[in-house]
Order: sequence, then structure tokens, then C-alpha cells
Amino acid sequence: MSITPYLFYEGRAEEAIAFYAKALGATTAMLMRNSDSPQPPPPGMMPPGSEHKIMHAEIRIGDLPLMISDGHCAGAAKFAGFGVSLPARDAAEAERFFTGLSDGGEVRMPISATFFSPAFGMVQDRFGVLWMIGVFQDAP
Repeated sequence: MSITPYLFYEGRAEEAIAFYAKALGATTAMLMRNSDSPQPPPPGMMPPGSEHKIMHAEIRIGDLPLMISDGHCAGAAKFAGFGVSLPARDAAEAERFFTGLSDGGEVRMPISATFFSPAFGMVQDRFGVLWMIGVFQDAP
């Protein structure tokens, strides 16, 4: 069994998907817009004009899934109290992921060798998601 993060971008999911494609080489495995739903949302649940926002998407970073949605488009996304751990195959890949996610983001811990990884760093991306990138013994 595994756990897959599901992140809500409150109206910026399409932008996030494009950013992760560029920064991480992520691919879109599935994407459904609100207008594609066979069942309309309850009245008042979605603001007017959100028909083309993303209801549900799955991107893949290598073979790792990440679920993404615009959510209820109710304001700015608030990502707090967690981080997404992104394993890299080697130090070069870790550096590439770190550099890509740093574009418009904030470095929390520069990428460097640690006692547990030859390359580990933390960056909060432009959407506010904290990423912990490193080469780990059990990385795919």
C-alpha cells in the first residue's frame, strides 16, 4: 500500500501542472475539468466561472503519482504543516529537481551532502508547497 499526496491549488492547478512539467519533467496521466463531471456540483459549491477549472488530475514525476485539483477556488491555497518528499536517483537529478522547483520559490535548505544523503535540500515552490528533495537509499 502507498499514500499519494492530493494537493488543492484553489484555481491555480493548471499553472501548477505546467510548472511541474517544466521543473520536474512531470507528465499528465489524467485530467478532468469541472465541466467534464457526469454529476454537477451542489448549488453554491463552486463559484461562477469555474466550469473549466480542474476537478481532478494525476501527474506523474517519473513513476510517482501526485494528485492535483483546483479545489473550490475559494481563495489562496494554504499549504502548511507538511512537505512532499521527492526521491531522486542521484545527486544530478536531485540538483535538477531542486533548481526547477526553486524558480519563483524560496530555498529553505540549500541542497548539499548530509549524513543521510549525498544530496538533500528543501524548497518551497511558487505555490507554497514545501518539497524535500534527496537521494535516499530506497529511491526508485
